[in-house]
Amino acid sequence: MGRPLRVAIVGSGPSGFYAAEALLKQSSPPVAVDMFDRLPTPYGLVRGGVAPDHQKIKSVVAVYEKIASSPSFRFFGNVQAGKDIQAEELKSRYDQVVYAVGNESDRRLGIPGEDLKGSHSATAFVGWYNAHPDFQGERFDLSVESAVVVGVGNVAMDVARLLAEDAGHLEPTDIAEEALEALRQSRVRTICLLGRRGPAQAAFSPAEIQEIGSLESADLVVDAGELIVDEASRKDYQDPKNKKNVDYLKERAKAGEGTRPRKIRLRFCVSPVEILGEGGRVKAVKVEKNRLALGKDGRVKSEGTGVFETLPAGLVLRSVGYRGVPIPGVPFDERSGHIPNAAGRVLDAPGGRPRPGEYVVGWAKRGPTGLIGTNRADSIETVRMMAEDAAAGRFCPASAPDSESVPALLKKRGVRHVSFQDWKRLDVLELARGKARGKARRKFADVSQMLAALGEKAPA
Repeated sequence: MGRPLRVAIVGSGPSGFYAAEALLKQSSPPVAVDMFDRLPTPYGLVRGGVAPDHQKIKSVVAVYEKIASSPSFRFFGNVQAGKDIQAEELKSRYDQVVYAVGNESDRRLGIPGEDLKGSHSATAFVGWYNAHPDFQGERFDLSVESAVVVGVGNVAMDVARLLAEDAGHLEPTDIAEEALEALRQSRVRTICLLGRRGPAQAAFSPAEIQEIGSLESADLVVDAGELIVDEASRKDYQDPKNKKNVDYLKERAKAGEGTRPRKIRLRFCVSPVEILGEGGRVKAVKVEKNRLALGKDGRVKSEGTGVFETLPAGLVLRSVGYRGVPIPGVPFDERSGHIPNAAGRVLDAPGGRPRPGEYVVGWAKRGPTGLIGTNRADSIETVRMMAEDAAAGRFCPASAPDSESVPALLKKRGVRHVSFQDWKRLDVLELARGKARGKARRKFADVSQMLAALGEKAPA
């Protein structure tokens, strides 16, 4: 071709960076990577999703910084695909386009009362305490005594732990200042976690539940009667991770109510059927008790028993999964909530044909499963497909491959893109702001503040 293969990666979270890493390791053909993100800041959920008291996990960004240091890598922050630059414009300027956009929305419960005041998504709560620009307008009433978190995945564990943690332990972290102050004033004393299936099907990791159990500010309370591994769950219990969870919870159940000021009550085999209100605000959650049975696919499913219970709650946070947000010009599977694909090759529709030169990685590819490291193998699989297609000529070479065409287009549209060097300036500023207050980092929580800090005014 006489030039490097030009690849655009839309999204700068872990899957995007692991895709860039695999691409840049290729020597034949050599690859030039341009990465886009709608925010001025890179790293996706590592920055905006990992809990502030998990600073060690955030250290993975050192790997991404090394990838970004390649002379064949450029970062275009503050550029939204489908708005600032269209999908077709990317295809005309790049030989291959990779979508690493994750799942930026959440799944709803679909029950009465879900939109009452005091009912929120866990996505919004996590974004709020992590100073994500999308969620700084959110308000969470923590003057209530009881909260219900629907779901028992790792995000639900993070949410419950932050609600129960002593605010003093969060002060040195990079938690948003408004969230820290709200947690200092919080009157929440009981956090109830609801799992629709049993302990052998719980999605949380052993490390997450054990962290909950080791809190100094709260007791983890579990009813031994809800920890019985029935016949339907025998196979799931044999999985080492599930067995470790169940065995740990059985030991915890022996401690009873405990003596700490806050309680995290972990419930199994219950499903919310209605959020009850009073004066337009959440007052309680009506749940139905479930039994477990094996479905036709061999997986354990929950079935309602017709037995109901009402749990007091002034705050409800749903944590029942994420789903993608469609990008104009890019296929989207409404049923699954992600981009239809075959091993990373984007399809024109679910079960359809591959679209030449278009690929997907991470949660946008497989749905919201796995941990940060899971994305590396996932991205490598997609890059392998890309290399095969490039070798076989199964792509449409860029019609405008000039490396300056994208900066010129953005400038013409008045879009101030943020380079990786710009981000590093913001990084230094955030670290300095944090150090001045004895914190790991004090984040900019507003895009206009970020651009102002870089000496630029936000576009009108």
